[in-house]
Amino acid sequence: MDLIARTRKEKWREIITIAWPLIVANSFWNIQLTIDRVFLGQYSTEALAASMAVMGVFWTPMALLQQTSAYVTTFVAQYFGAKRFNMIGPALWQAIYIALCGGLLFMLLLFIAEPLFNFIGHEEKTRLLEIEYFKSLCYSAMPTAIVAAVSGYYTGLGNTKIIMWINCIALIANVILDYLFIFGNLGFPEMGVTGAGYATGLATWCGAFYGLWLIFKDKHAAEYEIIKNWRMNADLMKRFIKYGLPSGLQWALEGLAFTVFLIIIGRMPNGTGALAASGIVVTVMMLAIMPAIGVAQAVMVLVGQHLGEKNPHLAVDNTWSGVQVAAMYIISVGITFLLFPQFYLSWFHNERNAEVWGQVSVIVPYLLMFVALFTTFDSMNLVFSFALKGAGDTRYVTAVALALPWPLMIIPTYLMKDWNGAIYWAWGAASVYGILQSMVFLRRFLGGKWKSMSVIN
Repeated sequence: MDLIARTRKEKWREIITIAWPLIVANSFWNIQLTIDRVFLGQYSTEALAASMAVMGVFWTPMALLQQTSAYVTTFVAQYFGAKRFNMIGPALWQAIYIALCGGLLFMLLLFIAEPLFNFIGHEEKTRLLEIEYFKSLCYSAMPTAIVAAVSGYYTGLGNTKIIMWINCIALIANVILDYLFIFGNLGFPEMGVTGAGYATGLATWCGAFYGLWLIFKDKHAAEYEIIKNWRMNADLMKRFIKYGLPSGLQWALEGLAFTVFLIIIGRMPNGTGALAASGIVVTVMMLAIMPAIGVAQAVMVLVGQHLGEKNPHLAVDNTWSGVQVAAMYIISVGITFLLFPQFYLSWFHNERNAEVWGQVSVIVPYLLMFVALFTTFDSMNLVFSFALKGAGDTRYVTAVALALPWPLMIIPTYLMKDWNGAIYWAWGAASVYGILQSMVFLRRFLGGKWKSMSVIN
């Protein structure tokens, strides 16, 4: 019995050793978004509502670019596990090229911002703020993708502490720039939501430059052929796109579905209040779920490394350990949502528009109940889907992201948008979607097909 308990603890320790810097790094990134929203909530409740709608629209193409670049994690992990160190540098460069090209293409979205948000059709004051914020955020796409590539490289190696410092630098820069740009402090112009977007972009560039500097001065740079093999590798790029693009599409498709979900909420009879309340609970939810994402990323690394070593049984053990660690954490956090909803609501307190804030303060405690349920199953969803992606089973993960959210969450929300209490029915549908998706990924994992997969030749 002691041996079993000790073995279980050792497995948890292996996961946590890799995961905790990722948890801190993810928390820094999400704290950065949270600070944006807290500052904007203090600036005006309408600005908070606009920022939430924009983040949904922005996240869809951004997730495609960011998560495609970040898929270098699996390539690096499998090459590292197979001891093919000379291929690690070339894999990193393919991710950087995707980040650079994708960042440039992202700027084309500046030309469609106004017609896009006019089509979405939120209230005029909110819509104008949405257009301003979206345009300013577009400048953060390239550095965000570069940070994802750099972070993916270090994650694949299991050297996750560096990622924590990259995100810490970006966080500190963002807090300072938010304070200056949003409110116009210390002689800077008051830019409101536009200032929040520019602050995010400049802060992310700070993290990107720091990460690249660390890579090029790394003592393993020569062994991994980072400087020597900087050119585009057609065969490697083809495989990177084959496996990485579906991984990015999963996040983009889920982001698109959630964006449409929020757009429908914004069109409910109490749209501004419902959208602002959803913005608050999504911000809190993301802050809570980020540690589970760190655990899932650790599982992805270990699955990739063990499959590179041809040891799938170890990959299975690590995945179940990840599920256990994530579940213990997220259930504990979910209890605080139920017991202390006013604590989370107080972060965003603003009575400049008393009518809207009155609606928000009533809605949020109930939505946190749904979030407690949703995040419990979403932690399983994350760990199993990341384990599959660590093997290269990205097409299946993408197919699930395409097939499930619309019939389970979007269509029901649209059909119920004019009901009494529509906001609660909508989040109920979102919870059903999260539960069923986790079951689908569990079944795929138990099927074991992923054990024979590999992204490397």
